[in-house]
Amino acid sequence: MGKEKEGIWPLKSYKNPEFLNSPPARLIRVLAELIEPEVRCVEHGITGTVVFFGSARTISEKEAVKNLKKVEAEIKGAKKPSTFLKRKYHDARSDLEMSAYYEDARDLSQKLAEYFKKNKKPGKKFVISTGGGSGIMEAANLGASKAGAESMGLNISLPMEQEHNPYQTRDLGFEFHYFFVRKFWFVNLARAIIVFPGGFGTMDELFEILTLTQTGKSRKSIPVVLYGKNFWDEIVNFDNLVKWRMISKEDLKLFRVCSEVDEAFLHLKKNLRL
Repeated sequence: MGKEKEGIWPLKSYKNPEFLNSPPARLIRVLAELIEPEVRCVEHGITGTVVFFGSARTISEKEAVKNLKKVEAEIKGAKKPSTFLKRKYHDARSDLEMSAYYEDARDLSQKLAEYFKKNKKPGKKFVISTGGGSGIMEAANLGASKAGAESMGLNISLPMEQEHNPYQTRDLGFEFHYFFVRKFWFVNLARAIIVFPGGFGTMDELFEILTLTQTGKSRKSIPVVLYGKNFWDEIVNFDNLVKWRMISKEDLKLFRVCSEVDEAFLHLKKNLRL
């Protein structure tokens, strides 16, 4: 038989880029995203993760202070601050207030990563896992890095091109195209979930986790922490969901609301099965 040569012999289907990137080959691409992360996790000996969810827009206190001072200087130099400048000042103040969550996510991640290293058991390896982007994700990967530990980043290709934060372990940085496969890997390895303030994506991830647990589709018990009582009390009225009988009172036990790093750490330490 002749050797396979481009332009002479037809390419094998699994070596044909045009076919592999076509709509009919979507199932193959989905399977690749399902299988490849498991191979890498096995190579690194990872058996479980603690997942940090939260907004990509949250910035560090240092950056927030810098931005606020810049806006204050602009206002001081303006004869009459415009509506745009006033809005810019309001946003900078808001960013500074929310930056506390960045600092807490970093500190909580560091404490957990140090705890995992200190209490590692044979054949068991827990790491911090995030969505790999900026904001709360960056803070959690940074915390693990400060602890001298590996951490995962389950990145997703988006039209606005999500930037990978530099603190996730390079060999544990994944790139997904399909949201539902990415969610599978968040949940499949998760031994706990920590949800910081966030927008649509964070809410989507939170309620999917709660639904899987509520309906018994998740075979394991996953501690879920909602971090930031003031934020969550204002954004989601869980008590009213009970009042209107959309959920049962027992469903409120599916998560724990915490507002302090030590409080969340002690709760997770008590409920994590290493």
